[in-house]
Amino acid sequence: MAFTGAEGGPIEVTTAAGWTANYRAEHPDEITAYFFGKNILQRLLSQSGCVGIRIYYGQDSAGVPKLVLVGADANQNDMLGGRIVADSGLPQPPSQGVNCVLNC
Repeated sequence: MAFTGAEGGPIEVTTAAGWTANYRAEHPDEITAYFFGKNILQRLLSQSGCVGIRIYYGQDSAGVPKLVLVGADANQNDMLGGRIVADSGLPQPPSQGVNCVLNC
């Protein structure tokens, strides 16, 4: 089945808060989120043929969890070969605001 760009959708904040609380309970003292600015997200999405972003779980050589973002086309292919692949998101903690319903 081809990607359409309409995959995913909204969920209730209470559902999201429950899911993130479950994760924190199972993984205390670990990274709980990453922040990516709109510039890199727009660069990924503005690539010709890109219909969405695939996010991979990764780990650097020091064992720190990472997220790797790559554009995906309608044929469900990662957009590689001279295209943009992103990381450098800001881990949370410590990068977090005071409105923490998803992370407190």
